Amino acid sequence: MARIQVPRILVVDDEPQIRKFLRISLSANGYEVVEAENGRDGIGACAERRPDLVILDLGLPDLDGQEVISAIHRTAPVPIIVLSVRAQEYDKVEALDRGAVDYVVKPFGVGELMARVRAVLRQRPADAEPPTSVTAGTLVIDLARRIVERGGAEVHLSRKEYELLAMLARHADHVLTHADLLREVWGPAHVHDTAYLRVYVKQLRQKLEDDPNLPVLIVTEPGVGYRFRTGTE
Repeated sequence: MARIQVPRILVVDDEPQIRKFLRISLSANGYEVVEAENGRDGIGACAERRPDLVILDLGLPDLDGQEVISAIHRTAPVPIIVLSVRAQEYDKVEALDRGAVDYVVKPFGVGELMARVRAVLRQRPADAEPPTSVTAGTLVIDLARRIVERGGAEVHLSRKEYELLAMLARHADHVLTHADLLREVWGPAHVHDTAYLRVYVKQLRQKLEDDPNLPVLIVTEPGVGYRFRTGTE
């Protein structure tokens, strides 16, 4: 009988108690766990063990975690969730810009972390065909036909509204920074024009959310960017 391959997760953290806690929690959820206690070992383990996901602390004894993100992405397109005590906006933005797919601040809830792990792993493999449609509740975004429907009725969006929504939907359940969205939708010359983003996000919420003042589809990651939630995290 063929062995079912379970996702392999590499934990890079210099605190033994954190590694033990994550090993127990991840193993209980059916994942294979590989551990590294510093940045160099983490980079090496990533190349040798080829994990499906990396959970990475930024405060490592030998290398800054930001450097580790860049080093890993130079050799393998493995998704990285940062798990760090650093809560400053610039740390979050730098990690996401370097290629991390998510950022969780310590102390953290294990339930939330496991949900984020599941959300990231649902995007694997990295070379899979991009989605042709994305569904969140009664909202259906047909990326192939460029049609958006809510409750079976078509929602009329401007070109920029659609491009912004499509960008968020293609990366559903992942954080996209302000710079990511502005660069892709408005172009490199507008990466600092966050006012554009706020206006268009507000317009999308007015058209798509049940309560635009309490959004559940397009949620704000304070100081960082936005996340499109499918409700399956």
